[in-house]
Amino acid sequence: MTGLSWINMLSWWQWLILGLVPPAIVALYFLKLKRRPVEVPSTYLWRKSIEDLHVNSLWQRLRRNLLLWLQLLLLLLVMLALLRPGWQGMKLAGHRFVLLIDNSASMQATDVAPTRLDEAKHRAGEVIDQMASGDVAMVVSFSDSARIEQTFSDDHALLHRSVAAIRPTDRSTALGDALKVAAGLANPGRSGEKRDKDMSARLFLFSDGKFDDVLDFSLGNLEPVFVPIGSAEPANVGIVALSTRRAETRGEELQAFARLENFGPRDVTVGLELTRDGSLVDADRLAIPAGQVRQVAFDLGTVTSAVLQLRAACGDQLPLDDVAYAVIDPPRRANVLLVTPGNESLRWSLQTAAASAIAAVAVESPDFLKKDAYRKQAASRAYDLVVYDRCQPDQMPQANTLFIAAVPRAPGWSAKPKVGVPQIIDVNPSHPLMQWIDMGNVTITEGTPLGVPAGGTVLIDADVGPMLAIAPREGFEDAVLGFPILESRPAAAGPAETLFRTDWAFRGSFPIFALNLLRYMGGQRETATTGSVAPGTPLTISVPLGTTKLSVETPQDTVVIRPNRPGQFSFTPEHPGVYVVRDGQQVVERFAVNLFDRRESDLRPRAVSAVKIGHVEVAAESGWTAARREIWRGLLGLGLVVLLWEWYIYWRRLAA
Repeated sequence: MTGLSWINMLSWWQWLILGLVPPAIVALYFLKLKRRPVEVPSTYLWRKSIEDLHVNSLWQRLRRNLLLWLQLLLLLLVMLALLRPGWQGMKLAGHRFVLLIDNSASMQATDVAPTRLDEAKHRAGEVIDQMASGDVAMVVSFSDSARIEQTFSDDHALLHRSVAAIRPTDRSTALGDALKVAAGLANPGRSGEKRDKDMSARLFLFSDGKFDDVLDFSLGNLEPVFVPIGSAEPANVGIVALSTRRAETRGEELQAFARLENFGPRDVTVGLELTRDGSLVDADRLAIPAGQVRQVAFDLGTVTSAVLQLRAACGDQLPLDDVAYAVIDPPRRANVLLVTPGNESLRWSLQTAAASAIAAVAVESPDFLKKDAYRKQAASRAYDLVVYDRCQPDQMPQANTLFIAAVPRAPGWSAKPKVGVPQIIDVNPSHPLMQWIDMGNVTITEGTPLGVPAGGTVLIDADVGPMLAIAPREGFEDAVLGFPILESRPAAAGPAETLFRTDWAFRGSFPIFALNLLRYMGGQRETATTGSVAPGTPLTISVPLGTTKLSVETPQDTVVIRPNRPGQFSFTPEHPGVYVVRDGQQVVERFAVNLFDRRESDLRPRAVSAVKIGHVEVAAESGWTAARREIWRGLLGLGLVVLLWEWYIYWRRLAA
């Protein structure tokens, strides 16, 4: 809103005539004095004459005549109205409004005081204040998901309260869900209706733009307006990674590795402090040029269990990414079940000294699959991995599986007719199961090409089709080997005859494959560091059947969760920190939650000023149109009040 301005409605000679009116009114008040002839004593005459002299003085006449002042005030208001005073301001366009307010992690930045979110809420409040009578608006907050704060309403107070109630989140930003929510409320019956101008709605997007363009979306009746929030050159240094791994030359000792990035326009020096279980381990200072990434390593020594916290003293405009967490848990041996009619080569490979250090392997015959003990254990997640050698369960277990010369009872898997001497032509060395595996000298005498489900990965390919493949199954993975290690055939007389169908069991790569299998499908990690998850990521926690509740210690409080199905709990962490899941007093799981989102940490304005939604380029603008706000009507209305007041006083005096 700019300062007061004037528009001259009269020419100079018209103003000259109008300017003579006030002196004329004053002159008339001096000329209207009238005397009546009255016979009075001479002494009274002299006293009355002196009083007339006082009354006819300029100051006395002006001071005692209210009607004169009212008439002059009326004339002044008319003259001001003819000058058309007003302000050059902004006017809100439209009658239906959708207010999308970004409350993701980056909106906690303080480059706009007090925060970007507060500025976005203030700008949304301006829209509400500009709404005319009969206009309606709805309020939606969004981060990686959307929340309806208020449906369409014309109640300004209610809309202001819904905007004020929006709280910041530590989540990343995604616009798609918010647009779908807005379109669902603003475009009723959009699938079959024609565009109606009266149904159109102005969609105000208050955000710093830290989201991808939404290309597969149709705006329909929505007319988008992007209102950018944030300063031109914000300063921020963020911790974008924290992990641990074994020191290459020091055996069991661990090192912590952190990566920091300077998103600001100036070089900075950051102070770092690493604590383990609350005690200071190391401190360092790290110089990071503008726009650059720097890494730092800390020696931890021999650690089996710890909670690490790295804090960066940045003094920047987003404190949320100045702290990172990591959890180190004691290595847990995987529980593995081997079901086989007899395969010493396979059993020995799974029970070497190296294998025994990472997994406990139980061996059973195929008859075990018919027992209740197996059914309960398979359904209660008692095993991390089950290896089925030339056998097949009736129901798939709640575990990862490896099938050898058999196909799982799962959608998508199939076995083609057996073929003799298939030739291996390709191996997928990038998959964890096939690392350090050389199959070039392996001979297969008989095999079954596999039909692999959609989404599966072929690990060993032969000239007749896949010989080893892996595919996901409801949170687990199933691997299938299309050829047997050995095969038992009934003999004409005496015990069954055992024949090797491949020489892989005699190659050095076979024990390596067994270790890869235990580490990858048994859940064993190379380091003891648990993974980090982002705020707002849904997690599935698997426990034995019969568990009715778990408690989760969050950075703020402790919450109790119930199973969404037997043996399976769901939980969504909202804030960075360390979370501990307990079943009573027993610790089930610990995990770290970190922002680790470069896009949220990068507070710089959106590289492209326009946001693309579908095929529409939405340029950054305020959403208001320029408009002159004039007050001449108000001045004339005030003049009418003055005229009525003057008329009332005049007739009251006549009546007296």
